[in-house]
Amino acid sequence: MSADVISIPRAALHEQVAMRLREMLVEGRIAPGAKLNERELAESLQVSRTPLREAIKMLAAEGLVELLPNRGAVAVSLSEQDVLNTFEVMAGLEALSGELAAQRITASELAEIKAMHFEMLAAYTRADLSAYYRINAQIHRAINAAAKNPVLGATYNQVNARLQALRFRSNQDGAKWKRAVKEHEQMIDALTARDPAAMRAVLLTHLCNKRDVVLEQLRREAPPPAAGGRS
Repeated sequence: MSADVISIPRAALHEQVAMRLREMLVEGRIAPGAKLNERELAESLQVSRTPLREAIKMLAAEGLVELLPNRGAVAVSLSEQDVLNTFEVMAGLEALSGELAAQRITASELAEIKAMHFEMLAAYTRADLSAYYRINAQIHRAINAAAKNPVLGATYNQVNARLQALRFRSNQDGAKWKRAVKEHEQMIDALTARDPAAMRAVLLTHLCNKRDVVLEQLRREAPPPAAGGRS
């Protein structure tokens, strides 16, 4: 695992460290199930262990890291059933966010989401997956914020944290990435039309497609059953 050397202001140092660790986890530079080596991370991020440990606690609260007895911090690894359960909840949260946003979004919020959409398209054209994912996540958060329901927002953020790495990986297939972009265009159309039913439908479809891609990847990467094992 590695990270670029960065200069971090002393204020909110652990939050900046958490942001970098979050990127490393989401983008797979720290693999699911891997132990977070404090010495290596402190050296690569050029920080002491105190803010690093505070950052790890933040990520544990978000569900990206597990704190295990006698093992320390480990990057979360979701089973197939975990993925199914989490996407099931996330699809409902996204759909409700979209439905409410279509009813409540302001002109300035819509303009900002459209601007982010065009920025995301530019990243897609460059095949810059890291930038695309970052802007994509901002768009989904902005739709959730436009719903103007703080309870929904807090629940959304908590559940979404578990899926960040999987959602990032789901765009690594060219055809499926192109389909996801098309679905985002449909979201913009539904928001512009202030159409709650259309917005709900496209977000449900979007999340179900993401789920299917993630499950396909997990099954493809799963180790084969041991030879001679019991059926």
